[in-house]
Amino acid sequence: MGYFFQQLVNGIMLGSVYSLVALGLTLIFGILGVAHFAHGHFYMLGAFLMFFLSVSFGVPYWAALAISVAFFCLVGVGVEFIYRPVRDKSDVSAFIVAIGMLLVIEEAVRAVWGTGNRRITNPYPQVLKFAGITLQYQRLIIIGAAIVLIVLLHLFIKRTRMGSAIEAVAQDREGAALVGISVNRVSILTFSVATGLAAAAAGLAAPLAFIAPDMANTLVLKAFVIIVLGGLGSIKGAILGGYLLGVMEALAIAYISPAYKDVWAFAALILILAIRPTGLFGGRE
Repeated sequence: MGYFFQQLVNGIMLGSVYSLVALGLTLIFGILGVAHFAHGHFYMLGAFLMFFLSVSFGVPYWAALAISVAFFCLVGVGVEFIYRPVRDKSDVSAFIVAIGMLLVIEEAVRAVWGTGNRRITNPYPQVLKFAGITLQYQRLIIIGAAIVLIVLLHLFIKRTRMGSAIEAVAQDREGAALVGISVNRVSILTFSVATGLAAAAAGLAAPLAFIAPDMANTLVLKAFVIIVLGGLGSIKGAILGGYLLGVMEALAIAYISPAYKDVWAFAALILILAIRPTGLFGGRE
């Protein structure tokens, strides 16, 4: 039983990372209708920035994480300006922009850091043993930090005027513009928050994973699976879908085979779409 709970904690940790990435993606898609396929590459850039700050300059972990998140919040503003000309055009236009962006990012990273894997030192290698379960401090930090960020995002959207503006644009962009809400300002804020969340997820997970230029490819596919599972544009669905996928993956690795860990994401997608095409929470928010 202890082994099962050990894997459950591992799954919740994975789900925390997936949820943060999927949250940013669902904010952009749900509010602006843009399929931001390059989103995972900003996660990858966040991981490389953590590596650069930690290894090249010896910046302490939490300071490097704060710098990375702040920097990518600003980068998100630039990303919004790239998407703005095609925001109200066909989906194909946004798709072409996204593909071009991710190719440029990936090749730039390969040119600077090469194709090999990188690692940063785990700042919290200690373990906590409880009821036969061994818990790494860094995994607990990832889970705790993700919960804090999710709660803060919820409070921001539900308790602030800017959050109300975001909800208004998500429900009816034209109507929101007619009552004086700046759609461009909401768009900038959305991309900024989403890109910052991707950097936060990368910084939290970096001490436990290899950092490589191709790490974004599978991640962004999983993030899209999560938002489809949860319901397009559903924040609740992105959170629960992320944790569900993380737990499924961890249990598959432990009890079946690591070789099949990525299969479950797409198997779950097919199953949910067959039962409920709008996703678990589609149309409820």
